[in-house]
Amino acid sequence: MSPGGRWDARIDLVSQRPVPSHSGLPTVTMIGGGQLARMTHQSAIALGQCLRVLAGSPSEPAAAVCANVVLGSHNDLDDLLRAADGAVALTFDHEGVPLEHLRELESRGVAVRPPSQALQYAQDKLLMRRRLAELGLPVPDFVDLGGDADVAREALIAFGEAHDWQIVVKAVRGGYDGRGVWLIDGDADAALAVFDGAAGSAEGTAVLMAEQKVSMARELSAMVARSPHGQGAAWPVVETVQRAGQCAVVLAPAPGLDAEVAQCAQQMALRLADELGVVGNMAMELFETTDGELVVNELAMRPHNSGHWTMDGCVTSQFEQHLRAVLDYPLGDTSPSAEITVMANVLGAQEVPAMSMDERLHHLMARMPDVKVHLYGKDERPDRKVGHLNIVGRPGQTIDDVRERAERAAHWMSHGEWTDGWDLHADE
Repeated sequence: MSPGGRWDARIDLVSQRPVPSHSGLPTVTMIGGGQLARMTHQSAIALGQCLRVLAGSPSEPAAAVCANVVLGSHNDLDDLLRAADGAVALTFDHEGVPLEHLRELESRGVAVRPPSQALQYAQDKLLMRRRLAELGLPVPDFVDLGGDADVAREALIAFGEAHDWQIVVKAVRGGYDGRGVWLIDGDADAALAVFDGAAGSAEGTAVLMAEQKVSMARELSAMVARSPHGQGAAWPVVETVQRAGQCAVVLAPAPGLDAEVAQCAQQMALRLADELGVVGNMAMELFETTDGELVVNELAMRPHNSGHWTMDGCVTSQFEQHLRAVLDYPLGDTSPSAEITVMANVLGAQEVPAMSMDERLHHLMARMPDVKVHLYGKDERPDRKVGHLNIVGRPGQTIDDVRERAERAAHWMSHGEWTDGWDLHADE
């Protein structure tokens, strides 16, 4: 206890047991100590709470700032039980927790949000495709490449030939930011090489699947939140710009998107969240085809990169909303606070700049005082997400103007160089 006799909301580093909060407010546990947990903790503070996180090490982004940290593995049931002890809800920074562990937690009365019955569709792309197809939602044509290797190889050949090898091969489980995804642009040998290299799976396990490549105009994201009693809320649909399989830029709301199409995307996401029993945030990633149709790509059941713009460009951020949802509080207003907001990820450069991150931040603030920067406390590595920044547009600014400034600022923070050639010492 503290000198005043009150419980400190922090971890007992000897016993590794979570210490009760003295505030009397509910404790939410988030599994994973990454940047999503770190930013959720920021919203928890504003609500008078202290988010508890299960982190792999004290140096992880959330563990470095949270007072209530349990060190352990999301793959270990005992660690999960310690982290859940006394919490009113358990939620996620990532979807990698084994389903059998989540079901065991649920059997012991832990409020897992989203529940395992919903989270399974974010963990397993093939299961997700089948369920969406059953619900009549638009998905690409797909084929299961699991089971007997010879049978699956023949299925891949038949599927590839049927689509002129304009297909995408995916790992059914795991994979993110472009990992576990192979774009097959008419190259049958490349597709077979991927299959032959990854087909040594446990019998009966679908390790790979293939999908028809969608002729898309752009990628969109429809983010929604749902509470346990079924209240739903949707943010404006955004456009996401991908580079090397990673989200680089988010344009909010999606420029030029027909209002009826946007509403359709929101309704699809809300309906799916309700059908699956999602609790918390859900991002439905979509392709807008060259014909103007929508096709569902993937799902995430947690705060998501495509919702980072809401931290500065919306009445209620995705992180506050996620907490509201898992606690079954009334959901917040999702209205944008400006006509345009652009988010740009700060991705690690191939070589870490000589100028420190702190000095880069200093110069960015001096040149662009309206930029809102969110750094994650991570070491810089090539292509690693070490932060993001938001620019909220002002009256009269175009989406192109705001986007150019956001990308220029993000490049500066990553590389320590201005893309427009500006010399920060020119006036000295």
